[in-house]
Amino acid sequence: MNTSRLARRIGARAKWALLGFGAAVALAATVGVVGVRGTSAEYAALDRPSWAPPGWLFGPVWTLLYVLIALAGWLVWRRVGFGAAVWAWVAQLVLNAAWTPLFFGARRYGAAFAEIVVLWLAIALTVLLFARVSRTAASLMLPYLAWVTFAAALNFAIWRLNP
Repeated sequence: MNTSRLARRIGARAKWALLGFGAAVALAATVGVVGVRGTSAEYAALDRPSWAPPGWLFGPVWTLLYVLIALAGWLVWRRVGFGAAVWAWVAQLVLNAAWTPLFFGARRYGAAFAEIVVLWLAIALTVLLFARVSRTAASLMLPYLAWVTFAAALNFAIWRLNP
């Protein structure tokens, strides 16, 4: 196989993989969207701290974060394949998808807080593992870690205000 043909095959494989990472993130996002469907009035009715953002802000923030998460996972996969770093990425994504139905669907604010702490740890581990492979990928995960830190504080406050 000549070099240009090999480059095209690798390029096509990388593009398909990027679509795969995007699809995985889209699946997690879909679980979240289904988990919050019809809950905007419920969120508005909760006792929330004064620093709680309006409900409309979550969609745009999560859209951006999901794009960054997909890109980060794909960048690491391109360098090392399906190793420990990518499996940590998968684990945090599963935990991400689980939080929304727990918080909104089940209204289990304490259990959701415990779950988001585990999610935060999984994201932090992913960032550490990504940093060994790609500083760019690790950096792309930092806004997500920051937002989940904020979300955990908000979850905790809502749990305490709505026993």
